Amino acid sequence: MTHIHDDPSQFKEEVIAGFALAYARYVRRVPGAAGFVRRGGPGAGKVSLVVGGGSGHYPSYSGVTGAGFADGAVLGDVFTSPSTEQVYRVARAASGGGGVVLAFGNYAGDRLNFGAAQKRLVEEGIDTRVVYVTDDVASAPLDEKDRRRGIAGTFTVYKVGGAAADRGDSLDEVERLMRLANDRTSSFGVAFDGCTLPGRDDALFHVEDGRMDFGLGIHGEPGISSAPWMPAPELAAALVEKVLAERPADASGRAAVLVNGLGATKYEELFVLYGHVARLLEEAGVDAVQPEVGELVTSLDMAGCSLSVTWLDGGLEELWVAPADTPAFRRGDVGELPTYETVEVASTADEHAVDVTASEESRAAVPRVRAALDAMTAAVEENEAELGRIDAIAGDGDHGLGMVRGCRAAREAAHGAAGGAGAVLAAAADAFGDKAGGTSGILWGILLSGIGAELGNEQEVTAEVVAAAVTRGLDAVQAAGGAQVGDKTLVDALVPFAETLRARVGAGDGLGEAWSVAASAAVDAAHETASLTPRLGRARPLAERSIGTPDAGAVSMGLIVTAVGAVLAGESVGSTGGAS
Repeated sequence: MTHIHDDPSQFKEEVIAGFALAYARYVRRVPGAAGFVRRGGPGAGKVSLVVGGGSGHYPSYSGVTGAGFADGAVLGDVFTSPSTEQVYRVARAASGGGGVVLAFGNYAGDRLNFGAAQKRLVEEGIDTRVVYVTDDVASAPLDEKDRRRGIAGTFTVYKVGGAAADRGDSLDEVERLMRLANDRTSSFGVAFDGCTLPGRDDALFHVEDGRMDFGLGIHGEPGISSAPWMPAPELAAALVEKVLAERPADASGRAAVLVNGLGATKYEELFVLYGHVARLLEEAGVDAVQPEVGELVTSLDMAGCSLSVTWLDGGLEELWVAPADTPAFRRGDVGELPTYETVEVASTADEHAVDVTASEESRAAVPRVRAALDAMTAAVEENEAELGRIDAIAGDGDHGLGMVRGCRAAREAAHGAAGGAGAVLAAAADAFGDKAGGTSGILWGILLSGIGAELGNEQEVTAEVVAAAVTRGLDAVQAAGGAQVGDKTLVDALVPFAETLRARVGAGDGLGEAWSVAASAAVDAAHETASLTPRLGRARPLAERSIGTPDAGAVSMGLIVTAVGAVLAGESVGSTGGAS
């Protein structure tokens, strides 16, 4: 388990603070952001590579920020995508004028948040590209490579991009080479036991004694198949066979090879495994070029390891072997570390300021809006553990924790915001997305923002206006995330809620009554997701394990709209019941 921590909710912040003190010779923290740039700052006219994702994977991200590797790194909470705002701040600080590449593993929350940050940067005139890594052969077939997760192969793809950027390649060329490296990288892993989140008493999953799970995820997800324990030669053969099955027909045979430890598997064990891997690769005609064995992309204290192979054709080899000097990875001699002019990032608070002018009708709705956010927070706090349990069946188990972070931030922002109903919800939306991070963070931020935009700051908040606002929020969520009913996401509860609310209001029901009926429909729909198989997100590769358990996002949606319904009906806010 994770033995050293204080307040689990502050784990990421304390990790960042300690890292900044330990490695000030390599990095400096970006003001107001959960991330770093190289100590020397951005290079004028140079392409900047910014990598990121959830914390818990060290040395990935911050540990590879330095010469020959990444220019910046942004970290979310444990196994949770950093927010759009955090990605934006770090990328802007890392930009030196040559353009920015944002790189991350292929996870829904990362794609949403990094994509939204890319849009903001481009709107400011910073040419920004996105490269997400899809190396995990267990998560989707080869003809659906775009749906694969990014695991330890991210290390090689980032190394290629960092080396290309540092030698002066153009933005187009850095992007092309990183995509080429991703296309020619395959990884496959095995878990011996799960990892434990800070503050938790037990691992997210356990592997039965005498067995091992193949096809693990790096966010604490269990493997997709189980097998009896096997000695090192057989384990090596299972990993090599799976990875070499995707060897490109035109591959020369020269490859970057990684044997990666997930956090609790000792280096000595990894060396034993690599000895057998190296023999099998040689027999298959593979020349391992400067192989790496060790902890490169971890998952807290997960017991397990993975094999990654990147075929080094098309100019990739010279980038793989190029010098690098970072806190966690050093190769060759980069010479004297360059020092560029320090560029501080100004606060973006003014950019998000809202017009506080509002009508008396809109201001009159603000106390109820704040009370609704209070109720929303109380509901997820009460059910945090159960939401985490549900999420851990086929995911990373952090849904409850992330929702609590987001709700608390939204509540605080709403109570401190001025203006009408729209302005208060806009402040809550920004705060929710920034503090929660991940898929839930950005989608709830979008939902609250859409509702607030429809409510506005001038009109009276009537039942008809609220129904239209919820529909607008739903449309925005579906446009951003792409989920449809049946995908086993929060949309499965949100759609019937919005449709029922609109229908009941249209039939003449008052807001409290209409909302209550709609909330019941959402709760029923959330429970019905237990029979569905996930088609999106981290749970998709573990679809069979997910059957029989409802979607955590849909369940939390049902809890929240039920709690808010009590406020709209003028009832006292108390227990909302269990999440199951």
